[in-house]
Amino acid sequence: MTVFLIAFVLLLVIGVPISISIGASAVLGCLYLGYPLVVIGQKMVSGIDSFLLIAVPLFILAGNLMNAGKITERIFDTAKELVGWIPGGLGHANVVASIIFAGMSGSAVADAGGLGAIEMEAMKSNGYDEDFSGAVTAASSVIGPIFPPSIPLIIYGSVASVSVDKLFMGGVVPGLLMGGLLMLMILFFAIRRKYERHPFNLKALAYQFAHSILALITPVIILLGFVGGWFTPTEASSVAVIYSLLIALFVYKTLTWESFKKCLRDSAISSANTLFIIGTSTLFTYIMAMEGISRSFADFILGISTNQMVVLLVINVLLLLLGMVMEPGAILTLMLPVLLPIANGLGLDLVHFGVMVVLNLMIGQVTPPFGVCLFVISDVNKLKLERLYKAVLPFLIPLILTLFLCTYFPGIVTALPNALLG
Repeated sequence: MTVFLIAFVLLLVIGVPISISIGASAVLGCLYLGYPLVVIGQKMVSGIDSFLLIAVPLFILAGNLMNAGKITERIFDTAKELVGWIPGGLGHANVVASIIFAGMSGSAVADAGGLGAIEMEAMKSNGYDEDFSGAVTAASSVIGPIFPPSIPLIIYGSVASVSVDKLFMGGVVPGLLMGGLLMLMILFFAIRRKYERHPFNLKALAYQFAHSILALITPVIILLGFVGGWFTPTEASSVAVIYSLLIALFVYKTLTWESFKKCLRDSAISSANTLFIIGTSTLFTYIMAMEGISRSFADFILGISTNQMVVLLVINVLLLLLGMVMEPGAILTLMLPVLLPIANGLGLDLVHFGVMVVLNLMIGQVTPPFGVCLFVISDVNKLKLERLYKAVLPFLIPLILTLFLCTYFPGIVTALPNALLG
C-alpha cells in the first residue's frame, strides 16, 4: 500500500502527466499487492463504460465548433452592446459572454482558449490593462463548468449516480451569482482606474441581437430540453453539436473544411485525455477501497469534527488545495468514493454537494500556481504567468464568496431543480 501511494506522489512531483501518474502507480499497486492482472483492464474499461459519458466528447466538440465557426465573436459583440455602457464595460461583456458560452460548451478551458482570446484582444485594444484583461478572462471562464451544461457535473453524476438533469439545473443560480459578483469586482476596478465605457446604442444592440439570435438561443434550447424532458444530457450534447455545426456551416458560413478537421482532432485529443484519466482513476480508487485507504481517509475527516459546517469547511479546503495541482476529472473520480459516504452520513443533498464540489474544483483552475486556465490564457495571449498570477488574486474573492454561499445556503443550489424537476 505504501509503495502504491509513494509511486503516485513521486510521479506527480517529477512532472509526469496526471493520467500517466495515476495509471502507472495503480498498475504498480496491482502487481505489488498480487491482484489478478485482468483487474487492470476490467476496472479501467468499467470506469468509462457509461452512456452518460458519451456527452463529454460531444460537448467538447460543440465548444470547439462554436469557436472555429466564429460564433463566439458574435456572442461577445452582443454582450458588448448589452452591458458595455457600464463602467468597465468590456469586462462586464467578458463575463456575460462567458455565461452565454457556458450554456454551449460546459468547459472552462474551451472558454479560456477560444472566447478568451477574443475578449482579451477587445479589452486590450480599448485601453484596458493586459493583466486586468487576463484576470477577468480567467475568472469568467470558471462559469463554464458551473452553468449548464457542465462536463465536470456529468462526471460527478456518472460516479455518484445522481440525476445530471438536476445537477445542471442546480448550477444555474450559482453560475449567475458568480457572474454578478465578478461584475461587482470589475465595477470597483473600473471606477478606481477610470476605464472608459462603450457607449450604449439601441440600434447597434438590436442589430447585433438579430444577427446573433441563433447562437444566443442555444443555451435556452438546452435548458428547455432538460426542463421539458425532451432529451437526456447525452442527447443534449448531440443536439448542441448538430445545432452549432448547422448554424456555422449554413447560416453564418464561417466554418471551413480545414477548421472542421482541426475541431475533430482537438476534440478527440481532449476527450481521450479526460476519459483516460477517468479510466485510470477508477483502477486507482478500486485499490484504495480494497486496501482500506478510502475508509481511513473518511474516518480522518470525520475525526476532525462531526459538525456538518466544520466538515464542509474541511472538504472545501481539501478540494481547493487539490484543485490547484490536479485535473478536475481525476479529483472527482479519486475523491468521490471517499467523500460521498461522508456526505450521505451527514444527510447532505447530493445535488447540492455535487455543485459545491465542482465549483470548488473550478476555482482551482484559476488559482496560482498551477491553474490550467491561467496557463491557457498565458499561452494564447503571450502574457507572462507572473503578471497573471498577481492580477487574478482579487478575482478569487467573488469566486470564493460564491462557494461559501452555495456551501452554507443549500437553497441557492437546490431551489431551482426542486421547483422544475421535483
